[in-house]
Amino acid sequence: MLVVLNGANIALGQERVWQEAATDGSFDISLGAVQAVPDSALSSVEEGQTPLDGSYNLPSWRLEKRRAAFKDTKFEVNLRTFYFDRNQFNGSEAQAWAIGGWVGVKTGYFLDHVAFGTTLYTSQPIYAPSDRSGSLLLLPNQDGYTVLGEFYMDIRIFDGLNVNVGAKGYDTPFINRNDTRMTPNTFEAIVLQGRTELGPESTKADESDASPKGNVGGLSKDAPDAGQAKAEPEKDNGVLKYGAGYFYQIKERNDSVFVSMAVDAGANVDRGVYTAGLVYEKGGSSIGAIDYLCPDIINIAYAEGKLAIPIGADWKPKLNGQFVQQHSVGDNLLQGDSFSAQQFGLKLDLPVTKPLLFTVAATYAWGDVTLRNPWSGYPGYTSVQVQDFFRPGEGAVLLRAGYDLPWVEGLSAYALAVFGTTPDQAGQFRQNEYDFNLQFAPKKGCLKDLSLRLRYALVHQYGGDVDNLTDFRVICNYMIKF
Repeated sequence: MLVVLNGANIALGQERVWQEAATDGSFDISLGAVQAVPDSALSSVEEGQTPLDGSYNLPSWRLEKRRAAFKDTKFEVNLRTFYFDRNQFNGSEAQAWAIGGWVGVKTGYFLDHVAFGTTLYTSQPIYAPSDRSGSLLLLPNQDGYTVLGEFYMDIRIFDGLNVNVGAKGYDTPFINRNDTRMTPNTFEAIVLQGRTELGPESTKADESDASPKGNVGGLSKDAPDAGQAKAEPEKDNGVLKYGAGYFYQIKERNDSVFVSMAVDAGANVDRGVYTAGLVYEKGGSSIGAIDYLCPDIINIAYAEGKLAIPIGADWKPKLNGQFVQQHSVGDNLLQGDSFSAQQFGLKLDLPVTKPLLFTVAATYAWGDVTLRNPWSGYPGYTSVQVQDFFRPGEGAVLLRAGYDLPWVEGLSAYALAVFGTTPDQAGQFRQNEYDFNLQFAPKKGCLKDLSLRLRYALVHQYGGDVDNLTDFRVICNYMIKF
């Protein structure tokens, strides 16, 4: 890591003079972008996605402990290497092998109210042919980069209410780390988030719950994953989580500079994004909504609900529903005219036994244009390793099976298939995607901070010059905390 850092050019969030179009899960207060390794097989949430109930999470240690600020200071080092190889529909190949990760520090609270955090990220090429760019592991020209991606102040107003100011990683459905390559998205913003317990607290542990373990700064949808945080224990009393903020710049996951949120979305003006959301949780069920407004650019509204169905102690299905609404606003500066797009989705998680989870999901998109996710991974239930299945008139059905393999501790696997319909746009074709994921992430012993992951995807297209797209990834993470 020291050799990598010493040989890299450091960019401290300066304005960039070139712009790459960027399209490819909670306001989560954490150190850097790293937390725990996700149990990918037993969570049907794809990497790069943030469910709405994974928003506005405050770490439990902050709510419960009062120690000296220096004693509470935390350091994290995440070492990552990533190999990516994709053969595109147009016949080109995107290929690279990179090494890097990040180093972060978060202080305790000075005077019990003010803390500071910073994280340095790097990605450097091991193998990166100049004619095979597009992996998003490195800069567009296949060069490496190093960037101070986080530098922020965390103000604890009182227990359960915090304000963050500066550059930091966040996780909400349409503004999140999208940590699916070497380094995550981070944002310059001012954000308030809080939570309120409603009624007497009664924590209920449930190891059989198939809900996701919350998103972190690991790898998301289109890539590996450094991990996801453990879900907060289900509680019999209600919990209200909320947040609001203004995001004015973003550092994309394969970039070394911060740019305006509007520029990153594809417009030629500087605009930030106003956002506010609310989530209510109780007994494993939740309901909430969040809105994102970028003036003169786009408005995105997202609503999501989850209903836990406690049929038995070991049989607890969960029904999920989501709705996305996007439309132009103001002067229509994104594409020069007005547009509107929507998507609706349903998902059913069926935990057959403790180590086995079946998932069925369906989505349908409609409107004038393809839906957008410029600042995040897309949260749609049928958005998987490569495709999002959110073109106008496109419907999709997902079938997934995840299994914790019993003969090796920490070994899990899942396979899924998404069957799409023909979209309304001319020149667009029906597609199916088939994914396979194998992950080794021990929870104890000398390898408990190691995560090794193999991912393979095949997308079959019914039309065009090339029928199949293939996507192969190998991701290795090792986390050190002290």
